[in-house]
Amino acid sequence: MAGELGISPSYVNLVERNQRPVSADLLVRLAQAYDLDLSAFSDDRADDLFANLNEAFADPLFQSAGVTREDAHELAAGNPVLGEAVAALYRAYRGAQADLFDARAAARSGGADPVEEARTFLHANRNYFPALDEAGETIARDAESSGDGLFSALAHRFETVHRLRVRVLPDDVMVGAYRRLNRHSGDIAISESLDHASRAFHLSLQLALIEQSAGLDKIVNAAKFETDAGRRLARAALANYAAAAIMLPYEAFRKSAVELSYDIEMLGRRFSASFEQIAHRLTTLQRPGAEGVPFFFLRVDAAGNISKRYSADIFPFARYGGSCPLWNIHETFKTPRRILTQIVQLPDGARFFSIARTVQSEAGGFAAPHAERAVALGCSIEHAGKLVYAKGVDLENAEATPIGVTCRLCERPDCAARAHPPMRRRLVVDEYRRLATPFSFTFD
Repeated sequence: MAGELGISPSYVNLVERNQRPVSADLLVRLAQAYDLDLSAFSDDRADDLFANLNEAFADPLFQSAGVTREDAHELAAGNPVLGEAVAALYRAYRGAQADLFDARAAARSGGADPVEEARTFLHANRNYFPALDEAGETIARDAESSGDGLFSALAHRFETVHRLRVRVLPDDVMVGAYRRLNRHSGDIAISESLDHASRAFHLSLQLALIEQSAGLDKIVNAAKFETDAGRRLARAALANYAAAAIMLPYEAFRKSAVELSYDIEMLGRRFSASFEQIAHRLTTLQRPGAEGVPFFFLRVDAAGNISKRYSADIFPFARYGGSCPLWNIHETFKTPRRILTQIVQLPDGARFFSIARTVQSEAGGFAAPHAERAVALGCSIEHAGKLVYAKGVDLENAEATPIGVTCRLCERPDCAARAHPPMRRRLVVDEYRRLATPFSFTFD
């Protein structure tokens, strides 16, 4: 081998023992000598392991150990079995931290939280339900073949298949309801206060509840819920998913997302959907072999209350508590309907690219009450180059805003926006010194 590669036998021995790197020149010689595809030497697992170890060693827990990126790289490349064990141990440690926080919060709230049960169910399934996507694509194809718009096509389907007439009625007749099914009169009433995207969504939702009822039951019944309310909320979330799968059929939507560089507003115009509907659907593109960018999603109100979130296994949202005030999702209320972008960095060194914008409730005229919320959609910095919002941004060198998951889990010592001390650290109260940060604590 040494002769065919033009190097000394001792160098081959050093490479085999991980004491010398495999240089680019040596890779080319290997490919030429043995007719190999260079892509075979691409070790994505080693890269992923290095990223996981680098995240672990960036934790304040290791700050006194002096572990460097080079140490993490050596461990990932030289002893991947041990590296995987260290990474798994760190994940368990972080999971135990979060579970402890959740247990304390649950104890204060008095038992299982149905909302959290439903969110956990969606997270466990990675917010991807292939059977619902396939059913949605079938219905969307049938609707498209009719030549009418989606709303008209679905109304025709209700009338011919289910003997139900779709009627758009004034808001005062609906008595505050957006949608109402009356089996006795054979009507589905939709409020005229809804915009076109919301009318189509509610009609898609009603169709999913009728035609896919057994499928929805099958999915939720395969999971375990402590509360009946949690099960019902999960089923409602699945019905919403099925409705989105009809309005935004998987493959057509994914191809358009890639073509338009995930421009949410352009996707909304192409599919006649709202900003929030598009943003939420982008988190569900997990079909094997046809995945989209893995996004996380968050929706908050002006008080910081989280009403919807999905992590995509990349962003560690806390189950209880608000989001970090340094995240610019909270700034969007100052500039309604304007998209803000931001690069954020967690205490473990993980960096993300996020966009945020306000959205309003789906219905109402001038006198109707409006609920204004903000949504954020984000991805790992490695995927940000695929987004139209990151064009012209130096993603490698751009300054990132340091944020935390939630104050009780964040251990940044110099945060002036902190509302609570970190849960695992000992609080230090010094009457003779006033710092810029609200709390002082130790890392003992």
